[in-house]
Amino acid sequence: MKTDEKDFEQLVRQHKNTIYTVCYMFSQDNDEVNDMFQDTLINMWQGLQSFKGNSSISTWIWRVALNTCISHERKKKRRATLPLTMDIDLFADNDSDTQQVKLLRERISQLQPFDRAIVLLWLENISYDEIAAIVGISPKNVGVRLYRIRQQLKQMSNN
Repeated sequence: MKTDEKDFEQLVRQHKNTIYTVCYMFSQDNDEVNDMFQDTLINMWQGLQSFKGNSSISTWIWRVALNTCISHERKKKRRATLPLTMDIDLFADNDSDTQQVKLLRERISQLQPFDRAIVLLWLENISYDEIAAIVGISPKNVGVRLYRIRQQLKQMSNN
């Protein structure tokens, strides 16, 4: 696919929410999210020339973003870091809905990156067929993996 900077800029504008959604699923640190977002854009720019159109552009962007974030996660595990934290969160929201969302996010973050990606796509109401195309497995396998992931999340709630 031949593209210029204006076309790329428009593509990013159209799909930036998708890219940020993926990045936020892999980190809560704003700097890290921004790094992953930027790396995703670099990978998109470099890979756009080889995009053949075998899938939709949005499927391709999901795949690039997920692969970038999964790679970033693997690199992060190889190098240990010490996070700087404050003892108080001035922006904490303690209502029950927020607590439920935080709990779900915490549990999902404990999943393996591939399973986390599948859950993210499912939570975005993407069809099994499209999830399969994005992550490179069959639609039936998507269903099986989601069933197993749900079982895994239930086990976490019992611990």
